[in-house]
Amino acid sequence: MHLGGLRTAFFNYLFARKNKGQFILRIEDTDRKRIKPGSIENLNAMLEWAGLIPDESPKKGGQFGPYIQSERLDKYQEKAEYLLKTGAAYRCFCSETRLDILRKEALRTREIHGYDNKCRHLDPDEIEQLLKEGKSYTVRFKIPEGPVSYNDVVFGSQTYDVSANEGDFIIIKSDGFPTYHFASVVDDHLMEISHVLRGTEWLISTPKHILLHQALDWHPPKFAHLPLLTNR
Repeated sequence: MHLGGLRTAFFNYLFARKNKGQFILRIEDTDRKRIKPGSIENLNAMLEWAGLIPDESPKKGGQFGPYIQSERLDKYQEKAEYLLKTGAAYRCFCSETRLDILRKEALRTREIHGYDNKCRHLDPDEIEQLLKEGKSYTVRFKIPEGPVSYNDVVFGSQTYDVSANEGDFIIIKSDGFPTYHFASVVDDHLMEISHVLRGTEWLISTPKHILLHQALDWHPPKFAHLPLLTNR
């Protein structure tokens, strides 16, 4: 945990204490390439050193466990299946080669990179055939058109049109693991999180999270984005 992360944890801890809530430690380990041995132990040691003892955590347990996302894959798969059935998500069979070409073209034209939503338009027969062939796929969220507005506890009124700036985004990767966006939304709801306090680098992602909450027929928590630490 870097200094900025510790500061954010401190704000979460104080907010929970002031409002008689619970300070929860959740291990978000869905990006398997970034996992390092001993990282959970180091995180626990850092929080204990700072006096920020979680009320619920992998170590302590709690009513909303497990608290390690890689142990909650069934929950994410269940919610992804719901979105597929309601038409709010779809399977994407695009290869890494094709996606890399899209990325390079976006860099060349200096356009905002985004998926071109090709697989959104596959018909059921095509999908069934690709599944029979054992074709690898991801699950993408179908971004609704129009701007998303919400009130950030720190920065006030915010509006951003995800559909005008980005393509449909992945919620389940080809290895079956959820992306950060999807896992955090599912867990925030199932763990009854009322407030999300995090750094401003996540401000741009909040409309995506709100759209996911809405597609799942959930009310989103309140969001508070904290200014980043700088050396100035």
